[in-house]
Amino acid sequence: MPRPVTLFTGQWADLPLEKLAPLAKDMGYDGLELACWGDHFDVDAVNAKYVKEKWELLADHGLTCFSISNHLVGQAVCDNIDARHQAILSPAVWGDGAPEGVRKRAAKQMIKTAKAGRKFFDAKPGGEKGAAFTVNGFTGSSIWHSIYAFPPTSEEFWQAGFADFAKRFGPILDGFDKVNANFGLEVHPTEIAFDIASAHTALKAVKHHQRFGFNYDPSHLGYQGVDYVKFIREFGSRIFHVHMKDVWWGHGDGTVGVFGGHTNFGDARRFWDFRSVGRGDIEFEDIIVALNDVGYNGPLSVEWEDIRMDRVQGATESAAFCHQIDFGASDVAFDAAFDKENQ
Repeated sequence: MPRPVTLFTGQWADLPLEKLAPLAKDMGYDGLELACWGDHFDVDAVNAKYVKEKWELLADHGLTCFSISNHLVGQAVCDNIDARHQAILSPAVWGDGAPEGVRKRAAKQMIKTAKAGRKFFDAKPGGEKGAAFTVNGFTGSSIWHSIYAFPPTSEEFWQAGFADFAKRFGPILDGFDKVNANFGLEVHPTEIAFDIASAHTALKAVKHHQRFGFNYDPSHLGYQGVDYVKFIREFGSRIFHVHMKDVWWGHGDGTVGVFGGHTNFGDARRFWDFRSVGRGDIEFEDIIVALNDVGYNGPLSVEWEDIRMDRVQGATESAAFCHQIDFGASDVAFDAAFDKENQ
């Protein structure tokens, strides 16, 4: 069967869920991937009444949910903390802003996110109590700033960064394991894993913990020159969730390279920019084929980001695009009908 198409609510947090839910249904979505910011999913508010009302709100608009996402808190777990983080973290996680305290509080909040998700998905109408679910997010990185650095970066320096990631995320993954939750890292520049090689190194660092996998998003790979279809085939069993997001590259005027030139999204000089799904350079047909090949049956979640386009128009056509391009895997060999025994 074709996969459900959901909308990641992270870029819509300016709208309360009671307004976003009917809009998402009108735009053609089957469900929502709830962000743990705005009022969409409040980790600290979760109790029996809260989750019951959340599911009722979704059901009232013909929607469901398969995952929650807490990118903002996850980013602070391994990052070198600075003033930018205060803008994306709650006062409770930020505290006095002392970096190590921020990182430790962020790690505790990620474990709390998994526990809150367990209560939420156990209350899912028609769902299987105790079934595995996914929390998507970021990890941050203590070594991203060294990626193309002078003075030269040693292999030991990078390995220390992966060791720091393992030390901080190991207990988080153990906490996820206790509630049958998976963590889906959105492989992304500024994270501990941002391409195929670093994803392998991150897996090795956490000793291939069964709860560590990926929220696959081709947009963060394509403009780097990383083979985003190969990523699916390399990590098929570790792909816990899929973001449908598009990007184009090679469309600037030669002024700005792949590192962005300290320019903002939408600047015409940029080498790359996120685009509405189907309007960029990602070959989604190849992605669907690969997802079928590795047996991924989860949702296709649109993360809509296109600074040049009206978001309701863009998200509406993105939903239609995903429904149109998706198809189930075959359960028969088409050439088997040539055999007389099958006729």
